Amino acid sequence: LIHIVYSLSKDMGLPGLRVGIVYSYNDDVVNIGRKMSSFGLVSSQTQHMLASMLLDEEFVARFLETSSKRLAKRHGVFTKGLEEVGINCLKSNAGLFCWMDLRRLLKDQTFDGEMVLWRVIVNEVGLNVSPGSSFKCVEPGWFRVCFANMDDETVEVALKRIRTFVRQGKKAQDQAVQVKSP
Repeated sequence: LIHIVYSLSKDMGLPGLRVGIVYSYNDDVVNIGRKMSSFGLVSSQTQHMLASMLLDEEFVARFLETSSKRLAKRHGVFTKGLEEVGINCLKSNAGLFCWMDLRRLLKDQTFDGEMVLWRVIVNEVGLNVSPGSSFKCVEPGWFRVCFANMDDETVEVALKRIRTFVRQGKKAQDQAVQVKSP
């Protein structure tokens, strides 16, 4: 059996818009989906807006073209900004987010160490990132950042914060090495 689970948030680049479908010939799957949907019903206003939007083929074509260009630009700006402070991202062809490699910033190369770094990034740096362990990443130190929901100004603020954090960490490491040297 094939089950189709689809979400507009990914294809339309609309993170946070939790609207999708479950399509299956299996009655158990459909019934479970129906029961689960009662916890997060989509308002009639949202349904009407989306139906109107999706029925307008010209709008959809323009929207996807514009969105694709914006995402490509944002991805380029964000990943280049990270590279300036030595942070690499996994290469991708498209998407709404990137995977940052922060393994070198881990004090302990463990998933507990990843959670410590994640708390610092969220609480002290002020960035909303997701630890790789939340996505079953097999190696600690990878973090997912969604740039699709950021405007250009927010991208610059996020880059400034992460650059400052990395540079302060590097400065602290250099000072610690100097203190240890005879």
